[in-house]
Amino acid sequence: MPADSKSKTTILKLRRHKRTGEKSVLVTAYDYPQAMIADKAGVDAILVGDSCGMTTHGFKTTIPVTMDMMITHCEAVARGANDAFLIGDMPYMSYQESDELAVRNAGRFIVAGMDCVKVEGAMVDRVKAIADSGIMVMSHLGLTPHTRAKMGGYRVQGKTAKSAEVVLKQALALQEAGCSFLLLEAMPTEPAEMIAKELSIPVYGIGAGDKVDGQLVILHDLVGLFWEFKSKFVKRYCEAGQLIQSSLEQYRDEVKGGQFPAEENFYAIKEEELEKLLGDSSWKYEDLRVENQAKPNHSATPRTTKREK
Repeated sequence: MPADSKSKTTILKLRRHKRTGEKSVLVTAYDYPQAMIADKAGVDAILVGDSCGMTTHGFKTTIPVTMDMMITHCEAVARGANDAFLIGDMPYMSYQESDELAVRNAGRFIVAGMDCVKVEGAMVDRVKAIADSGIMVMSHLGLTPHTRAKMGGYRVQGKTAKSAEVVLKQALALQEAGCSFLLLEAMPTEPAEMIAKELSIPVYGIGAGDKVDGQLVILHDLVGLFWEFKSKFVKRYCEAGQLIQSSLEQYRDEVKGGQFPAEENFYAIKEEELEKLLGDSSWKYEDLRVENQAKPNHSATPRTTKREK
């Protein structure tokens, strides 16, 4: 693995953002081209989320996503991103069973090129075990998709003083356990702001208002490549899906209409080589022979050259 670039975003830079009040920008990516685009756009961090289950694999939830699937996505993203801080999302049941399993699987993410792993829920013991092993952890509170059934579905969290206090206590315990970052999902602005101010580590939001230390949004939601639903907190910056579909429709029409490929898309063959080809009696080339005789300077790839059996 090559050395990090001098412009590589590190935990030191992300901590400095919190101290100075500069907002950090996080986005998801799941493959090589997405990572390249996000990295060139100058985002601070890329999360290889288990949301790939829905955005990329067509699952209804994140639950079916496996470690092997996540590692494949992480390796691709690591090849595409040079500067962004990389976070690998630990999928369902990759850490819940034991500290040993959590540490072992967290290590696989680091080998795959990640800088940090993300763990859902108030898993204080697991976070401590991973952090004690030398691996950075982003904790994830508020709406946690792995336990959405226990929460009664995809519901906003921290809407009451009591529930917000619970999240704050969990956040403080996770910080004490050694987590380096916290992600708050689907929470009202005010309790999310209070938690961000209480913690010394960076606190990011995905649907948690504008008073946290930075924002995470799923790439496919940002650019119009996910159609199942649109969360309230998402702003769609373009309709890439419509643009891609329109391009494919134009391609289809040009192929069927004979406009593509055009001459500028052809490969040429030298005239003397074409003559040799035309002189080979084992090929059916009568149409091509007539065409070549009509255009003595014509140099093109044979179009009707199928060997006789």
